[in-house]
Amino acid sequence: MRLRLVPDDTKIDFFAVARVTFGGSMVLVVASIILFFAVGLNFGIDFRGGTTIRTESSQPVDVGAYRKAMSGLHLGDVMITEVFDPSFGETKHVAMVRVQAQKGQESITPATINEIEAALKKVDSTITFPSIESVGPKVSGELIQTAIIAVLASIAAIVFYIWLRFEWQFALGAVVALIHDVALTIGIFCVFQIKFDLSIIAALLTIVGYSINDTVVVFDRARENLIKYKKMPLRDVLNLSANETLSRTVMTSGTTLIALIALLTLGGDVIRGFVFAITWGIIVGTYSSIYVAKNIVLMLGVKRDWSKPTDGGGSGGTQFSNVKA
Repeated sequence: MRLRLVPDDTKIDFFAVARVTFGGSMVLVVASIILFFAVGLNFGIDFRGGTTIRTESSQPVDVGAYRKAMSGLHLGDVMITEVFDPSFGETKHVAMVRVQAQKGQESITPATINEIEAALKKVDSTITFPSIESVGPKVSGELIQTAIIAVLASIAAIVFYIWLRFEWQFALGAVVALIHDVALTIGIFCVFQIKFDLSIIAALLTIVGYSINDTVVVFDRARENLIKYKKMPLRDVLNLSANETLSRTVMTSGTTLIALIALLTLGGDVIRGFVFAITWGIIVGTYSSIYVAKNIVLMLGVKRDWSKPTDGGGSGGTQFSNVKA
């Protein structure tokens, strides 16, 4: 006996509402791009520059108390994280306090640093400040460029794999789905002005990997069905493939979301932005695998019999159908 969240014989026509699903997705992608340029992202310290202060104390780090003590200084974006290291003794407690660059300044002034130190000493009189480092606008700009290159390189590598594994039509469908997922994630960060830092870049790369995994599952079943049902129209083959993998999709996404929702509600402020990005990405990634990637393949059409020249029709097939997974 096994758990069935989705019946084995579903016959959902995923293309029946294509104008709403696929059309709506394209509208949201365009809206996200407009929001990015019109509103912009709420960049964190990683991308705006700032100062990092390392603290050490013989008392346990109380992140909430540190943040409350600094709230009256009106320093803008402040990140406080406890540092764990096996080499630390029982009496050594380390934290990193990151403060955004103040307006018109590359780093915070010595006077502001003294205010921060004084505020933290009120919480813990044993606290010391062994190191203070600043990240200027130039380094932040390089981080933005590197982050963009990382996301684009991952998408390019995935497209190359899909093109070899399946067909260029499938590769194009996959890349449109990935652009859809990344664009909608950036769009929701623009709408709610959630802090966007390097951890969100890591989340975007995770979303890209998860989304393409879900898409490949559907595409692989579609390739098998294209060989099995040689006379079945491409639309019916794609629908059949999505229905056959629907139970796996729901189970995988559902169990992942359970863990993510737990982290989102109980994980605290430090990882909330990262977890929110992945949670949203799982939702839109699952959606795009069913309602975006397949639509592109259907629009382009794929050949089924490679002994015949391309006729531009919508009959399906794959050039690399003999390649094992």
